[in-house]
Amino acid sequence: MNYKTFYSLKLSEIGLGTYLGNPDKETDNSYYNTIKKAISFGVNVIDTAINYRNMRSERVIGEVLYQVERDNLVISTKGGYIPVDSDYAKNPQEWFRRELLDSGILSKSDITPYGNVLTPKYISWSFNRSLKNLKTSYIDVYFIHNPEDQLQFLSREVFYERLKSVFSFLEEKVQEGKLKFYGLATWNGFRVPESNKQFLDLPYIVNLANEVAGDNHHFRFIQLPYNLAMPEAYFLKNQSINGEKMSTLEASEKLGIYTYISAPLLQGRLLSNLPEALKDILKVPKENLIPIQFVRSTPGVGTVLIGMSKEEHLKQNLEIENYEKVSKETIETLIKNLKTG
Repeated sequence: MNYKTFYSLKLSEIGLGTYLGNPDKETDNSYYNTIKKAISFGVNVIDTAINYRNMRSERVIGEVLYQVERDNLVISTKGGYIPVDSDYAKNPQEWFRRELLDSGILSKSDITPYGNVLTPKYISWSFNRSLKNLKTSYIDVYFIHNPEDQLQFLSREVFYERLKSVFSFLEEKVQEGKLKFYGLATWNGFRVPESNKQFLDLPYIVNLANEVAGDNHHFRFIQLPYNLAMPEAYFLKNQSINGEKMSTLEASEKLGIYTYISAPLLQGRLLSNLPEALKDILKVPKENLIPIQFVRSTPGVGTVLIGMSKEEHLKQNLEIENYEKVSKETIETLIKNLKTG
């Protein structure tokens, strides 16, 4: 396994995601075994979210943490979407009313039509529930989940005010020793043009963190999709630093931000009907390694998160570690061809 050093963290270049799968015991067991096997192979980045599989993904990770050396792992989770607690799956509406509405943690006006919330009170609840689910005393990286959803309903000024207030809360968690770093996990925000309503201005957001905690702020991570079908993070010049236009991956490097890449396989949709020539271009022998090689070889990519709930998929995907990355020139030529069809 190749590793990358970032501040106090040593991160595997391949991480394990826990989004996919049914909220049932069979999937729990499969994830449990796969995560333990991944750790034995050197994977130390494990990513989840409170809403993944009705909190069950976090809880499976919590069970694994009992069996391994916690300090060797980089655990990231997310808050922003309203989860369903699988322990109350038979009556989720009652649980939601009692746990979140009646308690004053949420008001209905806080919630977008997609179930997204961006308030310090709700993020506090999510953060503490994630600590409980994960059975850990601290979280390595805490992501605000798809905050750009809020921009469909809030003015940009109000949005950034709310984001700044959440950053203040998260900096408090760092001071308490319950958190190391935080960031934004996005789907659209960093890969759309500036004119798009959901566009996220990364330098401006970093400046918000500076206003909260100075140069030693802990906003140091972003997560975004990047793959053969969605290469915008590398080629779209939608960020601006000192008047220079650059891509999100370029801006991240300039600003000292580590990138987690989600959806490298686009949930398996990039594993079939790929041109045979891509094997030669990317210097891998198997079709399933093509999209992983493309992502990991791209300049500016930190850790590639691959959703893996089965041991056989884990072993197949980790074969990529046997091969050298291809050059920046190869990636840029390939992206140019993708853009022109």
